[in-house]
Amino acid sequence: MASRNQNRPPRSPSSKKEGVEGIPLDKRRRIGMGRTGGATNVERKPFGSVNRKLDVTATSDVGSCAEGSDCGNVEFTKEEVDAMVNERLKMKKFDHKGNLELVSELNARLKVCIKWFQKRDESHVEEEGKLQIALDALEKKCTETEAEMKNKEERFSATISELRQDNACLQERLSKEESEKLDAIACHRKENEARIALEALQASLSKDLEKAQQDILAANQRASSVDDMYKRLQEYNLSLQQYNSKLHAELEVARESLKRVEKEKSTIVENHSTLRGRYSSLQDQLNLARTAQDEALNQKDTLANEVKCLRGELQQVREDRDRQVAQVQALTSDVVKYKESTGESCAKLEYLMEKTKSLEETCSSQREQICLLEHQLTAANEKLKMSDLSSIETRTEFEKQKRTVRELQERLAETENQLVEGEKLRKKLHNTILELKGNIRVFCRVRPVLPDDGAGSEPPVISYPTSTEALGRGIDVIQSGQKYPFTFDKVFNHDASQQEVFVEISQLVQSALDGYKVCIFAYGQTGSGKTYTMMGRPEAAGQKGLIPRSLEQIFQTSQSLMAQGWKYKMQASMLEIYNETIRDLLSTNKSSSTENGAPGKQYTIKHDANGNTYVTDLTIVDVCRMEEISSLLRQAAQSRSVGKTQMNEQSSRSHFVFTLRISGVNEGTEQQVQGVLNLIDLAGSERLSRSGATGDRLKETQAINRSLSCLSDVIFALAKKEDHVPFRNSKLTYLLQPCLGGDSKTLMFVNISPDPASVGESLCSLRFAARVNACEIGIPRRQMLAQTPARPADSRLSYG
Repeated sequence: MASRNQNRPPRSPSSKKEGVEGIPLDKRRRIGMGRTGGATNVERKPFGSVNRKLDVTATSDVGSCAEGSDCGNVEFTKEEVDAMVNERLKMKKFDHKGNLELVSELNARLKVCIKWFQKRDESHVEEEGKLQIALDALEKKCTETEAEMKNKEERFSATISELRQDNACLQERLSKEESEKLDAIACHRKENEARIALEALQASLSKDLEKAQQDILAANQRASSVDDMYKRLQEYNLSLQQYNSKLHAELEVARESLKRVEKEKSTIVENHSTLRGRYSSLQDQLNLARTAQDEALNQKDTLANEVKCLRGELQQVREDRDRQVAQVQALTSDVVKYKESTGESCAKLEYLMEKTKSLEETCSSQREQICLLEHQLTAANEKLKMSDLSSIETRTEFEKQKRTVRELQERLAETENQLVEGEKLRKKLHNTILELKGNIRVFCRVRPVLPDDGAGSEPPVISYPTSTEALGRGIDVIQSGQKYPFTFDKVFNHDASQQEVFVEISQLVQSALDGYKVCIFAYGQTGSGKTYTMMGRPEAAGQKGLIPRSLEQIFQTSQSLMAQGWKYKMQASMLEIYNETIRDLLSTNKSSSTENGAPGKQYTIKHDANGNTYVTDLTIVDVCRMEEISSLLRQAAQSRSVGKTQMNEQSSRSHFVFTLRISGVNEGTEQQVQGVLNLIDLAGSERLSRSGATGDRLKETQAINRSLSCLSDVIFALAKKEDHVPFRNSKLTYLLQPCLGGDSKTLMFVNISPDPASVGESLCSLRFAARVNACEIGIPRRQMLAQTPARPADSRLSYG
């Protein structure tokens, strides 16, 4: 080996420079090889020691390996060459720079080995030069790739810094919005505190006003006690005149306020409709936002799937690259074996070199594919980030829309509350006007459609207007294609429950405890639901009629008024008018039911000078509990006359009258009141052609129609304000004289059927109810028996 090195011609300086500059500095340091002092002192070193020097001697110069005198200092054994060729590089995922360094290091070591082969085989100097040029070109490509990777890293770092700046800006905006929200909450809290202070001030002022009013009342009472009786009489006369004029003025004020309330109600209803429209539009926007969010989430899922696919392709490319590297190593080992064993011709070596070049080209193409896949991966990640940002923006927009919808719902609820309060005020003013006018109030109720009505194939004959003026108060009846509109104080459709009906008359029932005469009666054709409205079905939950519910309210209210010093005594009686004959439904003697000369009790209707009505020999029972009333109602239901007709299987064949007399005494104020509650279930009007009544049923039908006709005559006479009103033409009208004559608060239920076959009877009932509603019977009076002059009047009010 020494003689071969001595006989080699010395290298030119240019070749030395090329050998040094062709290898990068970091690669030359990794290949560290020891320098020798002379060519004669050549010492063979094992390749393992050379490999150890790659990591330890970092300052050794690789350029000396390019010189001819130094290249002979390193020799390779067959085992060392096999170990270097079969060595597998430990590649790391996504660490392309480290992997490139490992490949460069392996190339450098292969270069050293090839140079050793060049020195060993001088005949192949030219081929070794070509291989050196190829390796230099490969190293230049590696350096260029490294530069490109560094540029990409710089661009990525710049993009990351821009994203961080955007994130900081968003954080600042979020902090500003939170501060604004806290300021708004603080302002709202201050407003609440100011409102509470104003309410406290208003309460204190109202207390002072009440005290001042009490002082004025006491002073007025002391001044009035000093005056003599003559002056008091004159003042009383003048006060009555002033009170009359005041009532007229209040009536005008009430009318004006009612008009204002109607206008306010119309505006509130319009605002309500606009709010509903805005609510629906916001709901549509919310649905669009939700769909956009779902699309963003789906896009996110697709991008994630694409990222997974790209990662799989990247892994496959890496596996292909590993296989190509293994093939390169195998070919290199084949070259070594071929040179050591046979030393065949250069043509085969050139073939192997070409094959190596092709493999390197495939490796470079695979590297390009890897870079392309990495770009696609980064682009997919950016798309994923953008989809996340868009989903976050959609979510914030959704929260804003949700808050807007919540605010609109709160405003809608507030508007509905204002509408309910306005409706209550309207009812109160309307009731006050009706009391001042003295009209009979009329409620209309439509029973539900029954399976036997046969209204399934025919169009409905009853409709309800939806205008603001007629909502809840109007009803339209269609007959032969013509519409007949009617308006009453209240209209209940077929879906109205017993509780909803009772709520409308509860204040009227309360008036009986306040000392008024109250009369509620149900009118309509047979089978229209009168008995169900008045009596209901007590055995079924929630289906009690007006009579049981009214009595329960009276007993509950009387119990609650005991704390204010009131004590009530109540007496109940029940009768029916059957074929113009009065029957006592609470009598234990069933034979005593005649009136004129026949044996038994004499039931005669009488009116006293105070306007009170009573029936002689009628059974009157003292009651103090609801259970006693329920027992009496069951007894009366068993004794009442009912029959079967073609229109109703259980038709009431008589007029049922329930009377509750109420006497109240306040021990503290020595005030006494007397009230009467009359609850009447009239027999149904019917046509003989439809009912098919014969025999006794025919007589009953004729008596019922005759008494209802007399009631119609009385209503017509009252409507025309005739001097003579025929109350005595019928037992029913004579019994109802105080209720129709202006000394009572009277309400009539007109019950109608939705059956198309009964549209004629329904029209007759509604026309009669309209005439009743137009009658003015006078202002009802409150019956107060005694009251101490020094005591203030009772402050309990009735909206009946």
